[in-house]
Amino acid sequence: MRPNPPSQSVIPGFRPALTWALLYQAVVVLLPLSTMAIMAFRIPLAQFLHELQSPRLLAACRLSFGLSTLAAFLCTLVGGVTAWTLARIPFFGRRILDAFIDLPFALPTAVAGLALTALYAPQGMIGRLLAPFGIRVAYAPPGILLAMIFVSFPFAVRTLQPVIEEIPREMEEAAILLGSPPWTTFRRVLFPPLRPALATAFGLSLARSLGEYGSIIFIAGNMPFKTEIAPLLIVTRLEQYDYTGALALAVILLIPSFLILMAIHRLRTLRSL
Repeated sequence: MRPNPPSQSVIPGFRPALTWALLYQAVVVLLPLSTMAIMAFRIPLAQFLHELQSPRLLAACRLSFGLSTLAAFLCTLVGGVTAWTLARIPFFGRRILDAFIDLPFALPTAVAGLALTALYAPQGMIGRLLAPFGIRVAYAPPGILLAMIFVSFPFAVRTLQPVIEEIPREMEEAAILLGSPPWTTFRRVLFPPLRPALATAFGLSLARSLGEYGSIIFIAGNMPFKTEIAPLLIVTRLEQYDYTGALALAVILLIPSFLILMAIHRLRTLRSL
């Protein structure tokens, strides 16, 4: 009896699924980005460089990149502690806290911005307590930082939590039984497997903070050279029909975001080897 020929793919419907996946990526992601790249190449180099030297653009970029980096660092630090608590320490209400971590994913960013402004405005519940000490959160850079942390924090926690859960507890217990101090245990036992996840959490938080718009415009005050972020400046340039300036700034934001995602993909590849 002649045996049946082996199937070409173990997964049924592999080719149609792959075709639809590639078609989706091409239409939704690659086509808009490639169109923007083609439009950017059509701009004369002298005009493009002139747009990049705009003092208002440079101020917005310094504010966005500086606060995004700080927000990513804080999210990775505090998110690591939060992920460790959820993965290692049983306590009452852990599932509720775990569910609240994902709330910024579902909450509209405009709602988050309004809520933060209501709390930290000079007449808000927390803002009025900080005003006598000269501390201003809303309509100032601290408010922008707070909004960036709000939207980026879940990315750090959800990146680190599964990795922490995969680390065997026996490794920590063995190090402690051998007399290793807590810092040495963390540095030599726990940090090496967490290193790629920490870098990924930082990169995702940075990219998310850099592109955030909805929650920031309500709490920032949007003052040029002071609290105007780069995404808002893009919208402002479009409203002024300055498409060259908007496109130049969009490219500035696109390039680092693309490099961050490429680095994250590379880290995931190295971790899987």
